[in-house]
Amino acid sequence: MKKVISTEKIPIKMWLDDIEEGALKQAKNLANLPFVFKHIAIMPDAHLGFGCPIGAVVATKGVVIPNLVGVDISCGLCAVKTSLTEIDTETLKKIMGEIRKAIPVGFNKHKEPQDEKLMPKGIDTVAKAEEFGAFNLPICEDKEINNNARKSLGTLGGGNHFIEIQKGSDGHIWIMIHSGSRNLGLKVANYYNRLAQKLNERWFSSVSKQWDLAFLPIETDEAKAYLREMNYCVEFALANRKLMMNRITDIFDNLIDTEMTADIEFDEMINIAHNYAKFENHFGQNVIVHRKGATLATKDTIGIIPGSQGTSSYLVKGKGNPDSFNSCSHGAGRKMGRRDAQRRLNLEEEKKKLDEKGIIHSVRNVRDLDEAPGSYKDILKVMKNQEDLVEILVELNPLAVIKG
Repeated sequence: MKKVISTEKIPIKMWLDDIEEGALKQAKNLANLPFVFKHIAIMPDAHLGFGCPIGAVVATKGVVIPNLVGVDISCGLCAVKTSLTEIDTETLKKIMGEIRKAIPVGFNKHKEPQDEKLMPKGIDTVAKAEEFGAFNLPICEDKEINNNARKSLGTLGGGNHFIEIQKGSDGHIWIMIHSGSRNLGLKVANYYNRLAQKLNERWFSSVSKQWDLAFLPIETDEAKAYLREMNYCVEFALANRKLMMNRITDIFDNLIDTEMTADIEFDEMINIAHNYAKFENHFGQNVIVHRKGATLATKDTIGIIPGSQGTSSYLVKGKGNPDSFNSCSHGAGRKMGRRDAQRRLNLEEEKKKLDEKGIIHSVRNVRDLDEAPGSYKDILKVMKNQEDLVEILVELNPLAVIKG
């Protein structure tokens, strides 16, 4: 831990000393909520978000806050270790080309719905939809939304989502995916956040509307419905990553057999998410822990912390630090906003950095600069700042990257 701020209702414990002003203001808002528990934990990759910093861990008593989970519910990472120890550039290029054919990226999705058997099981909820009337509840089973979700299953999404082939410090080739619950999570998050806002106005809540931290008391039907739908999105996001990984390993199998006439084996997939709320026990109390851009790091939990497409990522083991509510960073964290990066970074310089490392990358034009390495914090510093949260198991260096 780097510092503790004690000027608010509860302390703010921080694993960085260079937080931007806007993110610090959001952290202080969190620390003054009437139902927060013990302290606020801010991870070393923290930066400005919507309503709260990305990289915040917040425990509450008796309420759930949809905006502390966010719109990409259960965005997370998965990784698979292969039996390969080397892979040549031409084979890599062929693999990346086949991945692009098999996995839609950005706003694209499959033309046809994927097999319904791949979807999570349905859910029940007693909440009513008359507040807005836009959807039938549960939202996840609304016919139009569910059909779109099935078309989105096995797709990457946009922004900072990626597929990366890496060389590990253990000598093996790894496959890593960063993706979430796609438009389904967005629909669920927006609906329940608007519902919470409307109910908070009705209750004359003392929580400032400008903070964008509307809450749902946990005993209400609305909170129970949100948690059910949020957990459905958690399962959907996992199914999404699994399907992509299965298709990528099939591509490896087919091309490696053809190009290298060698069998390839794959370890069991590692999966961990970083946007969700969960009932947990901390400091002897049952609370709801919200992790928004933060990763579970209970003792011996295996986690994944990505850098940028030009820097290392890390397979880690949690140390179970109680002050962080058993959490760690979810990545390097942004140091520039997307538009800011597009204005300030030099395209040729960013491409040169990647080319010199021999990385097959996704920086092609100025619009791609929002995901260039220069837009992210120094992952080495981030990892140094959380030495009390995680132990590094494997360092993973990028060989080829597809960005959403």
